This record gives sequence, C-alpha cells and structure tokens, in this order.
Amino acid sequence: LIDIGTDIWTAIAYAFQPAESRLMARKPRHPKLVKLADWGVGVYSYCYIGMLQCFFCWVMFFSMPGIMDIWATKQTGGGEHPYTSAEKLQVKQGKTIYYWTLVMGQIAAALSTTTERQSLLTYCFPNMALNVAFGFEVVLGLMAIFFPFMHGPFDTAYLPKKYVGKALIALFAIVLIEEIRKYIFRTLEARKACGWCLDTDQVEAIGESEEESSDDNSESGSEEVSSDGGRAPLIS
Repeated sequence: LIDIGTDIWTAIAYAFQPAESRLMARKPRHPKLVKLADWGVGVYSYCYIGMLQCFFCWVMFFSMPGIMDIWATKQTGGGEHPYTSAEKLQVKQGKTIYYWTLVMGQIAAALSTTTERQSLLTYCFPNMALNVAFGFEVVLGLMAIFFPFMHGPFDTAYLPKKYVGKALIALFAIVLIEEIRKYIFRTLEARKACGWCLDTDQVEAIGESEEESSDDNSESGSEEVSSDGGRAPLIS
C-alpha cells in the first residue's frame, strides 16, 4: 500500500519536473568526483527528512485514544496479556493513523524536494504529473480509511474525521521546516559562506585544479616549441 500505492507514482512523476530558478547560475557538478548520491543525500534522507516523518507518525499513533494505556499495561498484547476486541480496534486505528500520517509526510517530502533551495511560494506546483500522483495518494489513503472492503487486506480501520484532519499537521510542519532550511541555504549561498554544506567548495576546488592543469599544459607546450627554435618552414 505504501510502496506500490504511493512511492512509485511520485518517483515516476519526478521525470517531468521543471528546473528551479537560478539552477544554471550554479557551477556544474563534476561527473567523476561529485557523486549524485553522496553523503549529503544520505544525511538528508535518513537523518533528517526520514526522521521528521517517523517522528510525526509515532506522535499521531500514540495520540490515538487508548493507545498509551494499552502500551503501559499490555504493550504488544502477547503472552499473558492478550488484547480485547476493543483494544484490537484501537491498535488498528493507531496503525491507520500512522499510515495516513506517513502519506502526508511523503507528500510533504515530495513537495519539499521539488526544489533544493528555491521556495515553494515562488516555484509553486508546475509538475502536473506529480500533482496527479499526489491526488492518487490521497484518494487511496482515504479509501483505506473509509471503505470497509479495504480494511481487511490492508489491516486498516475507520478513523473519525478529526483524526484524519489532524494528520495534516505533519504535512504543513515538514513543508515549513523545509522552507526555513531553504531560506538559510539561500542566505548562505548569497554570502558565499558554508561552502562545504552547499557543495560549492568542492566544485570550486575542482575547477581551480583543472584550470591550473590546463595552464601548466599550455606552458609546457609553448616551452617545447621555443626550445626547438620554432617550427620548420614549409617547403614548396
């Protein structure tokens, strides 16, 4: 339901994503020395945006009525403390709000990563394929909550509408945090500061080393020509 129902469609839709502004004003990535999936991508994915999604999912899970009491008294419900029918429903609702919050977090992450530094307020939503994918995710998620025939296969349960709306906190919070990050990065870029975190130091160092290598090659070539006393004239 998560991977096939949501992730794959947004991933495909990124193929139609227009470029953000000032993209061509940056120095290009070196194809051999600066990798597409470098340490920054790993930190962003697993230590930052992934942690934000996980945080909001668990907050929503434990905010469901009865979940904290069940966890304090019976935890996973095994052994000598099995769940009652009412408690099983509460746990299933907790898993459902976790799933729905994850969908909202995925949409927030997908919106945020459409640009690296440009604000969504100016970039907006130009990728219609991605917008359709978002709509599909939302419809599928709501079906998993409100349509009984989806409850059995995906182990979800009906949620009151107030809890469905509550999960929107994750979407707006993640987008807001990302907007603050982008503003900080734009400010640093304008001041030409913190090049190590903007990947500009490495690109500039590579460019300078290539220019020096090119200058050395041209100088050595000119020295070889002068040592030979000039080129031999053509004989007619």
